[in-house]
Amino acid sequence: MNKLLVSLVLSLGIAGTAHAAELGDAEAGAEKVATCSACHGADGNSVTPTFPKLAGMGQHYLFKQMLDQKEGRRVIVEMTGMLDNFDEQDLRDIAAHFASQTMALGVADPELYERGQAIYRGGDIETGLPACTGCHSPTGKGNDPAGYPRLAGQHAEYITTQLTNFREHERTNDGDSEVMRTIAGRLSTRDIEAVSNYIQGLR
Repeated sequence: MNKLLVSLVLSLGIAGTAHAAELGDAEAGAEKVATCSACHGADGNSVTPTFPKLAGMGQHYLFKQMLDQKEGRRVIVEMTGMLDNFDEQDLRDIAAHFASQTMALGVADPELYERGQAIYRGGDIETGLPACTGCHSPTGKGNDPAGYPRLAGQHAEYITTQLTNFREHERTNDGDSEVMRTIAGRLSTRDIEAVSNYIQGLR
């Protein structure tokens, strides 16, 4: 089972980078983020926990998410029409701008910390859940060439929503391998809350 999950993870990384080999221009991107700033902040550090922090996330991941949203593979109601006037180079430049910023770190709830840490670092043998560190790294900084996003410091509320959406198959842009849907499907609601909280305080 664990070998299967590893192969799924590797497949997702390859698929996720296929359309994002080209990098953008961060300086040019800074001139194109006015629309994004209202929700995500000019430096990519949103103050609203339902909107993700984009600062410091990898270019490949950010570009893929914007392209998926623009082309209908990921539906984000709040972003409806927001990217219509941007071409692929614009999206690459915006991704480069936010990737060059520094994510503001958060604080973890001590009551959820221990369980969240156990899941993030060790997974769960009984349910076949792999550790998050395999793709997102022990420090939560992700793996940009493979298309795995930075998680450390991200809003717990946002991560909870995304994991729940993957679990319920309401978010499906994790590739044909369905790696995030498979992983989230092995998480209880309480465990999603715990690992999301741990990630928020991860340094």
